[in-house]
Amino acid sequence: MTEHSIPNFREIGEITGSTDSRDVLAHATKQAARNFDDYLIVDVDAHVSEDHFWSEIIDLIDNDVLRQIGQHQVKGFGGQNALLNISPGLSLQSVGGRIGHQGRREPVSDDSVHRFISTARRSMDAMGLDYQVVFPSAMLLLGMHPQDEIEVALAKAFNRWMIERILPIDSRMKGLLYLPFNTPEACEELVERYGDTEGIIGFTVCSTRNKPVHHDCYMRLYSMIQELDKPLAFHSGYHWGDPSFAQLNRFLSMHALSFTHYNQIHLTNWIVNAMPERFPKLNMLWVESGLAWIPFLMQRLDHEVLMRPSEAPGLKRLPSEYMREMYYTSQPLERTNMKLLEATMEAMNAETQLLYSSDWPHWDWDSPATIDSLPFLSEQAKRNILGLNAARLFKLDTTRRKPLAEDVLANRPKTAS
Repeated sequence: MTEHSIPNFREIGEITGSTDSRDVLAHATKQAARNFDDYLIVDVDAHVSEDHFWSEIIDLIDNDVLRQIGQHQVKGFGGQNALLNISPGLSLQSVGGRIGHQGRREPVSDDSVHRFISTARRSMDAMGLDYQVVFPSAMLLLGMHPQDEIEVALAKAFNRWMIERILPIDSRMKGLLYLPFNTPEACEELVERYGDTEGIIGFTVCSTRNKPVHHDCYMRLYSMIQELDKPLAFHSGYHWGDPSFAQLNRFLSMHALSFTHYNQIHLTNWIVNAMPERFPKLNMLWVESGLAWIPFLMQRLDHEVLMRPSEAPGLKRLPSEYMREMYYTSQPLERTNMKLLEATMEAMNAETQLLYSSDWPHWDWDSPATIDSLPFLSEQAKRNILGLNAARLFKLDTTRRKPLAEDVLANRPKTAS
């Protein structure tokens, strides 16, 4: 009878929000070890679960009244959503807990650094990342807050939290300054104050809002950002309160449409109002909308501009030509039709304009293998998308910063979670 050796594996418990990230991401680590451990990999969209540390951010609010109201809400009905415009009953992404979304509450024994640093290091090492760019999560809806002054106060507090407590601790972590876009003068103040801060590699606007990006009130802000030679990112999201989305009765429908909807509106206004001609050196980045919407908008806008050129007098080229010079993040990558995906990447110049993003720890996160496994990409294209494009855009050092994937696997916890 043939003898079989016992495979080297161990059982772990049910995957929950308390499971060690290194266990959740073990397959991603194995993929890196087999295929792309020597690539520079930059994750351009990961998330801070700031509700886990919300009281820390509330305590940094510089407005005495709002800080006291927020502190009172944290201890009472508001909890970790204090001052935010979150509707808890509409937080449906986790499907009643059946899909893991954001709630990483794994045990951390190292108290020498902030808890977020410890968990972020685990995910960076496990996915084989040299850098990770972090965005807020619950704050993505602040653009629809009925009180603009609260968005300003929370933006200032969150930026301080990132700049003072998180980014200085680990040079692999980078941040984009949150801009409270409904209040342009506050954005200018933040850019002037923190634009050159170590670890801040650009600026972000949460797209879920109804402010027209071409309004005159933003021109000085764009000039300031362009002068700093750092990109401006628009990170999309959803909003059940939008009247057009009130017809949707499933989060599936909301997720499919809203994450492209807001970025399509802002990008359309940006191009039709000739902002690329007014700010030709300002690099634009569109985050968390996937890719399928890009060729649609290219064709649609080209068609309309050719029919009605008098309504876009500032344009010197077709909209698609401007769009091919913009940057986009990959997540969530639509892979159901490889021919369409290949055509999409060709249309948008993905080899030079697409940036890998994971969206970790959200439920629909993508590992680097999502890019590496695409059969139609050359090795150079994969290297560009997974890290070199981001290094060029954000001016990052390309020296290896991550541990070897084999070492990460070997150092995983020896006992089951």
